[in-house]
Amino acid sequence: MSLQIESSRAGDVAIVQCKGRLVRGNPLQSLREAVMRFPDARIVVLDLTALENIDGGGLGTLVFLHRWAREHAVQIKLVNANSFIREMLDRTRLTCVFDVSSVEDAVEILCNAEEPMPLAVSRAVA
Repeated sequence: MSLQIESSRAGDVAIVQCKGRLVRGNPLQSLREAVMRFPDARIVVLDLTALENIDGGGLGTLVFLHRWAREHAVQIKLVNANSFIREMLDRTRLTCVFDVSSVEDAVEILCNAEEPMPLAVSRAVA
């Protein structure tokens, strides 16, 4: 399955949902573009609930986005990674770099967001 990305925003919190595979090629650029659309967000939540696979390119993209976020005073939070994704983050020690949270943590983040702003963008990458 290719990577599908859906983005939305609730106040100063942007949510980027990833479904499929975050692997070399177009999916990496698509994720970069989706996250970088929110330079004025306080927090970008990457919802990994439906992310099935990630390779070295995907991990490198997460590191790139972490650096971009720091430069723009944006926090990136990874939410609800499955056991495989979590293991990849653990093995590469990226759990020391990223805030990896549960769905409950994500709900709390959204509850503390400033006033909601409707924005929904859906996109699939082959």
